[in-house]
Amino acid sequence: MSANSDAAAVRQLGSLTFGVSDMDAWSEFAEQILGMEARPRVDGEPLMLRMDEREARVFLQEDDCNDLLSLGFEVDDEAALDQLCERLDRAGRAVKRGNTDDAEKRHVVGLAHTEDPSGTSIELSYGPLQIFEEPFRSPRPVSGFVTGDLGVGHAVVTVRDQAESLTFYRDALGMKVSDFIRMEPVPGLKMDLTFLHCNPRHHTLALLPTPGGNRMHHFMVQLGELDDVGRAYQLCQDRKLPIASTLGRHTNDHMVSFYVCTPAGFQVEIGWGAREVDDATWRVQTHRSASIWGHRPPEAPE
Repeated sequence: MSANSDAAAVRQLGSLTFGVSDMDAWSEFAEQILGMEARPRVDGEPLMLRMDEREARVFLQEDDCNDLLSLGFEVDDEAALDQLCERLDRAGRAVKRGNTDDAEKRHVVGLAHTEDPSGTSIELSYGPLQIFEEPFRSPRPVSGFVTGDLGVGHAVVTVRDQAESLTFYRDALGMKVSDFIRMEPVPGLKMDLTFLHCNPRHHTLALLPTPGGNRMHHFMVQLGELDDVGRAYQLCQDRKLPIASTLGRHTNDHMVSFYVCTPAGFQVEIGWGAREVDDATWRVQTHRSASIWGHRPPEAPE
């Protein structure tokens, strides 16, 4: 298992916050396609989505940006948050401690804010609210999400400068490199992705150098059974949702998954069966393709 000795390192991607223009469409998509549980919403407040015993893992705010608003990383405790804020300050990264109201809105005990080198908002927190007394109930039959200490799943974000972003996430936030994918999917189009982990999940974050455009390329949710993925794929086909990539298995984490466009335009990967990282034995690797098989555009022949 991953055992990061850095006391101030982030431990998981605890939450994601998106700005979306069509809250009704997103609520239906989250519940009926992804299988998340929408919490009762107060007017003007974000829509909160459950995936497990947490009060919320995903927050949706009304915003025409239709993009990522913040990545929410968790640390162990107050001392770890203090140490991490000090390290960010020494690295020249502006960091601001949240007040009680800020923490309550995210259902955590303590919170701090900073930005990555591309301007993506980063929330750092500890003490998430657990509501075991109200078991998670998916609106449709799924076996459950693979979360817990592994966090929400993973996020692939666009960055302006790969090296500067790697320095921030690795040296400031304490994440570790899992591997790289350096490929040329079509002649003349080179892609160089860096994958990082902070727990046994193969990658919690991937960095995709892209000038301009959305901050969020896609986020991933991992389900407990392969049939969960197959049923979701069939649902997307039946509802004629825009599938971005067909079923396939990735080269680096070995996830069996497919990609569908969310109502906000960016993609979500729905997957199963990813391998995990053991820091005692893991060695950084490089891949020249993203997939062992599949993950084709839907118009391509299977």
